[in-house]
Amino acid sequence: MDKQQQQPPTNTPGTQTPTAVTGASALTSPPNAPLDVLILAAGLGTRMHSRTAKVLHQLGGRPLIAHVCHTAAALVKEGRPVHIVVGHQAEEVKAAVEAELGANGAIFITQTEQRGTGDAVMAARDALADAGSTLLVLSGDVPLMHHETLGALVHQHRTHRGRGAACSVLTVKLEDPTGYGRIVRDTDGRFERIVEQKDATPEERQIKEINAGIYCFETRLLFSALERVQPANAQGEYYLTDVPGILRADGEDVSIFTHADAREVSGINTRLDLAEFERLLRLRTLRRLMLDSGVTIIDPAHTYISPEAQIGHDTIIYPGVTIEGRTQIGAGCELRSGTRISNSRIGSNVHVRDHSVIVDSDVADSCTIGPFAHLRMNAQLEEQAAVGNFVEMKKSRLGRKAKAMHLTYLGDATIGDRTNIGAGTVTCNYDGVNKNPTVIEQDVKIGSDTMLVAPVTVGARSVTGAGSVVTRDVPPDTLVAGVPATVRKDLRAPASQAVAPEPAQQQDSKETAKAVMSDE
Repeated sequence: MDKQQQQPPTNTPGTQTPTAVTGASALTSPPNAPLDVLILAAGLGTRMHSRTAKVLHQLGGRPLIAHVCHTAAALVKEGRPVHIVVGHQAEEVKAAVEAELGANGAIFITQTEQRGTGDAVMAARDALADAGSTLLVLSGDVPLMHHETLGALVHQHRTHRGRGAACSVLTVKLEDPTGYGRIVRDTDGRFERIVEQKDATPEERQIKEINAGIYCFETRLLFSALERVQPANAQGEYYLTDVPGILRADGEDVSIFTHADAREVSGINTRLDLAEFERLLRLRTLRRLMLDSGVTIIDPAHTYISPEAQIGHDTIIYPGVTIEGRTQIGAGCELRSGTRISNSRIGSNVHVRDHSVIVDSDVADSCTIGPFAHLRMNAQLEEQAAVGNFVEMKKSRLGRKAKAMHLTYLGDATIGDRTNIGAGTVTCNYDGVNKNPTVIEQDVKIGSDTMLVAPVTVGARSVTGAGSVVTRDVPPDTLVAGVPATVRKDLRAPASQAVAPEPAQQQDSKETAKAVMSDE
């Protein structure tokens, strides 16, 4: 059986003979027991009204399940995989998990039929029953959990009453607990059971403490209790919420970990929830950047920044800026309105002017971009380079102090230091089959409206006349012009040794000097 794929066990909650339990053991939760994490991610999420599994919906640019996996990975020891129960769109969920944890970071367990949370945990029996571990059970749709909160839950579970608990339940208190399972305590304030809304008495419905759906169990006790869960509902589902009550009835200790922040441990059930969580995550991110990183955000209500982004001090972000993914931005930058930056690295003291788009690209220090510029597919700007109005760069490198200021397309191009690209220049990189490279060496001046038909190289210190169509390599220190471009002058030679134009070109030979691009 593949390490990454555990098949569901044939047993089902409520179908086996109960295991005898004699009461709380002397040491219920050994402090040195390893910690395992089980994430329940098999459901579709019908209230989302979507063909996409709920845990695959995006929050802050990442699937919900990725947020939970990131938190889980901070808790388990290095090399110990996280266990994920999958069902709906299992392959897509696996891909999202592996993108976050790596190919060996998770073990996947299939829940073939979605028959409730108890059945989902029982599906993991073969993988975990003999682990001798403390098991933290999480839901894949609770993305805002802090690992510090869960670490505190695990600590309380292991130290409860000096010997640890068989089960610990994370709870919160709500002013309006309607719809949630209530936590019923005994006269000493200890856990007694979880009662669902539909089963609660009028007195129990007044209880404001609710079950958040996050648990710690000792695996050696969990699965024997799961065997006794019965599907006492019309859907025939097995509920994990029954297990703490079963353990309590067996005389085992069940601890309650009451958390103050209900929103942190809440799940996403609807698109409305998703939008609200997006707002909360965004404001949390902006607050951290302003308070901890020294970033100026002029209008937080209209600024969107990924929680994974890193931004240096004294950077100023204007309204309407979007920063996505794992973008890194240095200190002292200025990002003007309408700018979108995704998974890119921006150096320090960079000015990005209005309505520019930078995707999967790298910009060195002290560059200027835009307005209305587009950098994509590993575009690279070296220090002090500049691209201006309506310039697009794709898989291209612009050297140090090089410029392309207006209405230009640079695709699959390498451009040397201090080279100046005139307005309307196009690297004609596609021949109908392949994308071909253009190389423009250092200190070149490309005249306005030049077409560079790749593959082609323009040598160092050369010049192309305005409107030239360059189809052949241009030697260094050469002036070329025309359609197709031909050599007009050796720029190293005295004027008397200039190459004579061909007869058909004599009419415009007097315009050669004007052909030199002076566009800044």
